[in-house]
Amino acid sequence: MAWLALVVAGLLETAWAGLLKTVAAKPAPGPVLLTAALIVASMVALAWAMRSLPVGIAYPVWTGIGSVGTVVIGALIYGEALTSMTLAGLAFLILGMVLLGLGGSH
Repeated sequence: MAWLALVVAGLLETAWAGLLKTVAAKPAPGPVLLTAALIVASMVALAWAMRSLPVGIAYPVWTGIGSVGTVVIGALIYGEALTSMTLAGLAFLILGMVLLGLGGSH
């Protein structure tokens, strides 16, 4: 269940980071409150995952999920470019998360 909580935490991070661009462009109470709620929910899920996963695995995987997801949201929703260097960087992030998960003690 800790890994599921970690994935949920990462997806929530992706959601708030993607929404943050909208909030930055046009602040409105609804999106600001939703962003804040997503941040809190992401932190709660991350903390829950850290109850049984080492911090050295949970935190990097959480930030990696958020990073990869945010790049995907940037491309799909905001039309940001996915260059070959960006895709290579994403591949290395994903590889790093897999290696952390396989190599860590849990």
